[in-house]
Amino acid sequence: MRWTSALAIWFLFCALSVFFVLPFGVRTAEEAGAERVPGQAESAPHDFRPGRTALRVVIVGSVLWGLFMLNYRYGWITPQMLDVLDTWNDAATS
Repeated sequence: MRWTSALAIWFLFCALSVFFVLPFGVRTAEEAGAERVPGQAESAPHDFRPGRTALRVVIVGSVLWGLFMLNYRYGWITPQMLDVLDTWNDAATS
């Protein structure tokens, strides 16, 4: 695998990791004991820290990417193992 492909896959894992990381550590204004700004949603975060979130995304994305690359190298899980429809077809024809 070329390094450009590996880098593109790493970016994809980081983009996916945003959805895993964002819900954790978020406190609303009510939970923080602060007043809400008029017009603010009740579920809006009180203190959003993009740097901390970006660091978490890079860490989680890198771990997932590392597992993906190890699986690519050693073949722990192959597409044939995940092909459930093929096993259903084999059982139907027997």
